[in-house]
Amino acid sequence: MFASLAEKLQETFKKLRGKGRLTESDVNEALREVRIALLEADVNFKVVKDFVARIKERAVGQELHASLNPAQHVIKIVHDELTSLMGGSNSKINISPKPPTIVMMVGLNGAGKTTTAAKLAGLLRKQGKRPVLVAADVYRPAAIKQLQVLGEQLNIPVFAVGDKQDPVAIGQAAIKNAVTNGYDIVIIDTAGRQEVNEELMNELESMNRIIGPHEILLVIDAMTGQVAVSVAEEFNKRLDIDGVVLTKLDGDTRGGAALSVRAVTGKPIKFAGTGEKLDALEPFHPDRMSERILGMGDMLTLIEKAQENFDAEQMAKMQKKIRSMEFTLDDFLTQLTQVKKMGPIEQVLSMIPGLGGAKKIKDLQVDEKELIAIEAIIQSMTPQERQDPEKVLNGSRKRRIAKGSGTTVQDVNRLLKQFEQTKKIMKQLVNMEKTLKKGGKIPKMPFF
Repeated sequence: MFASLAEKLQETFKKLRGKGRLTESDVNEALREVRIALLEADVNFKVVKDFVARIKERAVGQELHASLNPAQHVIKIVHDELTSLMGGSNSKINISPKPPTIVMMVGLNGAGKTTTAAKLAGLLRKQGKRPVLVAADVYRPAAIKQLQVLGEQLNIPVFAVGDKQDPVAIGQAAIKNAVTNGYDIVIIDTAGRQEVNEELMNELESMNRIIGPHEILLVIDAMTGQVAVSVAEEFNKRLDIDGVVLTKLDGDTRGGAALSVRAVTGKPIKFAGTGEKLDALEPFHPDRMSERILGMGDMLTLIEKAQENFDAEQMAKMQKKIRSMEFTLDDFLTQLTQVKKMGPIEQVLSMIPGLGGAKKIKDLQVDEKELIAIEAIIQSMTPQERQDPEKVLNGSRKRRIAKGSGTTVQDVNRLLKQFEQTKKIMKQLVNMEKTLKKGGKIPKMPFF
């Protein structure tokens, strides 16, 4: 996500860091490149204009922070303004003090509304809630069936009464059912359309007025850029939405929607869809996202993902091995399999400070097919070779391993490189966890 924007901004600030002092001309040139990068990322023109103006005002008008050089000062301002642009801090769902909390999902067809409703139910259940999904899209063929299938996969109940009923009546019946059965979150999947129209809006306004949801979440496709922003404006004007869920953010290399929606509507981005799997929905943290864009990593999200996906006892054993320098290729294979559960490896690596650049990540990308090859290579090694490959493996041994695993020597070398990089990453994670346990703070901007 944000790959092209991140690359351009990081390159711009790399030039600044190479200078001993900054002139006003240097700042103007950097801001010109920032402006171009944002416009190419399909960020709203007015948003870009205001954003750059605020940065220039702060960069020229403020005194330097004592611990920062001029280049770092400008980068910090950009980081702060990016964070502010996307909402400042994570915005949570409005939970009603008297259950159930009613969440109405709205949006156009194709944005991923039904899947997002199911993902949100799964996320809230992890937080100790008892959600129920409501099939109120009575127009799109198989919409009810789709929600039922998703609910079955997540083991979350779905309230459905058929496709001949009034959506408002379905919502009312679902709320009564939730009270009877002790569900504390009601997530209503409403009907979408190919485009914003009066029929759609009138129906949603009626449902909003009669049911009175505590939360209206607009689901929009991040990859549609400025279209997403105009859709958000229209829905907000008619429904006074409470927040936005950006889907397909993992495929949005530009980032225009994420950087424009909050500024244009004044409503927060609450969640981001980062993949097709049913657990690929994350709370949206503006500060963490701006750090990713500027190549600073996102260790907090990485640690949260690790805690969700790694077995605590297994992690304790692995940490002990890493500390004692006993991390082997067998351990590497185990960890690689575990890391895959956290999501695409490129996403995971981008959260580590210093590994966010596309060039650095390129050599570390691993897909499912490669996992099979990696397993074959490791199993073709002797115990001694797995224990200490750097010391033991030579050219002839690598040729033997390649032949035995049906791969090439280049594949073996690539695996060894990935292994060394992984050891470095695991050490960073262990050190980060030790810092947290001691009550220390993670440095959000490691190059400062």
